[in-house]
Amino acid sequence: MTAGEAYQQFDPELIERREFIRNELVSINHITDNEKRNGRFKDLLAETGEHFFVESDFKFDYGFNIHIGDHFYGNYDMTFLDTCPITIGSHCYFGPNIGLYTPVHPLDPTERNADVEMGKPITIGDSAWLGGRVTILPGVTLGDNVVVGAGSVVTKSFGDNVVIAGNPARVIKEVPKSSK
Repeated sequence: MTAGEAYQQFDPELIERREFIRNELVSINHITDNEKRNGRFKDLLAETGEHFFVESDFKFDYGFNIHIGDHFYGNYDMTFLDTCPITIGSHCYFGPNIGLYTPVHPLDPTERNADVEMGKPITIGDSAWLGGRVTILPGVTLGDNVVVGAGSVVTKSFGDNVVIAGNPARVIKEVPKSSK
C-alpha cells in the first residue's frame, strides 16, 4: 500500500488501524487545550517537527504515513488520506478545509468493484502556504516557497517559487527567491 501497489482497502489489519485512529481522533479533536491536543496528534503521526500546531478537526486514515517538518500550522478541518506517504517540509502554513488525498481508485469498474485501491505520495517542500479549501491530488509534488490560492485543486506537480491557483491549478505568478 505505502509503495503505491494495489491492495485491498478492506484488509482486516487496515480496518483495525483506521478504527483505532478514528477513535483517537474523536477524543483528540475535542481537546480544547492546544498543547495537549497537539501532543496527542504528534503521537499518532510518523514524524513532526518540534513546533507543530493544528486546530481541530484534523482527520487522517493511518498517521504512520504522515511526515511533517518543523514550524507547521494547520487551520481547522484538515483531511489527510495517507494511503501513501504525505511529506510536508518546514515552515508550512495550511488554511482551513485542506484536503491531501493519496488514494487512487481504478478506472476499470471491475477492479473498483473488487475494492482494489492504489496510492501515490504527496510531497510539499519548505515554506509552502496553502489557502483555504485547497485540494491536492495523488502524486503531486510542490517545491519550496509555493503559494496555493484558496479553492485550488492541484492535479499536477509544480517547482519552487511559484503562486498557483485555479481548478486545475496553474502558475499565476513566479515569486523571486528570498534574499534572507
